[in-house]
Amino acid sequence: MVQIKTPEQIAKMREAGLVVAAIHAATREAAVPGATTHDLDQVARKVIADHGAKSNFLGYGGFPATICTSVNEVVVHGIPDEKTVLKDGDIISIDAGAIVDGWHGDAAYTAFVGTGHAPELVELSRVTEESMWAGIAAMKVNNRLVDVSRAIETYIRRQPRPATGKYGIIEDFGGHGIGTEMHMDPHLLNYVSRKRGKGIKLVPGVCLAIEPMVSLGTPRTETLADDWTVITTDGTWSSHWEHSIALTEQGPLVLTAPDCGKAKLAEYGIEAAPDPLG
Repeated sequence: MVQIKTPEQIAKMREAGLVVAAIHAATREAAVPGATTHDLDQVARKVIADHGAKSNFLGYGGFPATICTSVNEVVVHGIPDEKTVLKDGDIISIDAGAIVDGWHGDAAYTAFVGTGHAPELVELSRVTEESMWAGIAAMKVNNRLVDVSRAIETYIRRQPRPATGKYGIIEDFGGHGIGTEMHMDPHLLNYVSRKRGKGIKLVPGVCLAIEPMVSLGTPRTETLADDWTVITTDGTWSSHWEHSIALTEQGPLVLTAPDCGKAKLAEYGIEAAPDPLG
C-alpha cells in the first residue's frame, strides 16, 4: 500500500527535510583530511539535537549510528567509527535522515575529501547526481514509477564511458517510498526491469526517496561481516546521491533541498512546487 500524503503532511516532511539539509551542510564542512567518520557522526547528532528532531537511522534494524559514512569502495551503510580516518583524495558518501513529528526525511550526497581527485571520480559523482535529478524530473503526475527508473538509467547509459570501462548501476539497492516510515512502498529501481512492470501511477501526495548508486565497475555488491557495510565486489569506488521528493498538484517538491529543487529542476524546464513553509 502506497501512502498518499496531504499538503499538511508534506509540510511536516519539508521540516524534516530541512533538518537533513542542515546535516549535509555541517558534515560536508567537517569532511576534511584527518577527520574520522565518528567525528562526522557527532556533527550530525548535534544538528539533529539543535533542531529538536530525532534520528531515523540510529537503532534502525540495529544500526549503531546517526548517519551512514561510505568511503571509496563502500557503496552504502558504512558505519561511522574512530578508526576510519579520512585521507586526502578519498570520496565519501554521507546518508542522513531525520524525523519531525513522526514524519521522515532522507538524503545522501558524495563529498570529495581534500584535493587531487582523479577526473573519473569527479565525473562519477557528477553522473550519479545528475541521474538523480533526471529521475526527479520524471516525477510527473500520471507518469509511472518505471518512468523514474528509466530516466535514471538512460542518463547514466548516455554518458561517455569511464576509463574503467563502464558505470555499474548498483542492483541490490534502490530508492523507496517515505513518509511515516523511512522505507516504505514502492521500491524504486535505478534501472528498468521487465519483471517489475510499470509500477504505480504517480499522483499528488506520492513521496519518494530517489537514490542512484553507481560504481566505476561492477553493479554487484557484497555485505561485510558487520551485516551493514556494503562494498563493490571488484573494489571499484562508488558514488551515492539521494533526495526525498513529494509530488504535488504544482509539481515536484524536493523536500531535502534548501531551495526545494528550484535551480536544478529549472534546467529541465520544470518549475518546482512552492515551499509549503513559505
